Amino acid sequence: MGMISEFKEFIARGNVVDLAVGVVIGAAFGKIVTALVDGIVMPVVGAATGGVSVSDWKYVISPAQLDAAGKEVVAEVAVKYGMFLQTVIDFVLIALVIFVFLKAYNRVRKPAEAAPAGPSEEVLLLRDIRDALRK
Repeated sequence: MGMISEFKEFIARGNVVDLAVGVVIGAAFGKIVTALVDGIVMPVVGAATGGVSVSDWKYVISPAQLDAAGKEVVAEVAVKYGMFLQTVIDFVLIALVIFVFLKAYNRVRKPAEAAPAGPSEEVLLLRDIRDALRK
């Protein structure tokens, strides 16, 4: 079988197409949540913290050094934990929305009715023995 025909068979599988659709929708969903966090949640957090953007939060190890003209000679060395915190908030919100969505989906979806289980192999064997003893 040629490589092209194997590739066509691989792509034609339903689960590969479903996965591709899921990745595309997930990327779009991530952009929506990022817009929510950047446009709504973080400005509220920034207002609560005195107008400072969370992404600007940092711990300065050594400040920038300026010359007499005010030009930066040595760059500032800082741990920028604000961007990390904002990414963590993005992740928590995405996880929360997915959890709520799946919870609602599982509530709406009807569970598949299970077919009644047949008797076990032991029960069938005991029935055969009983029937043989009756004869």
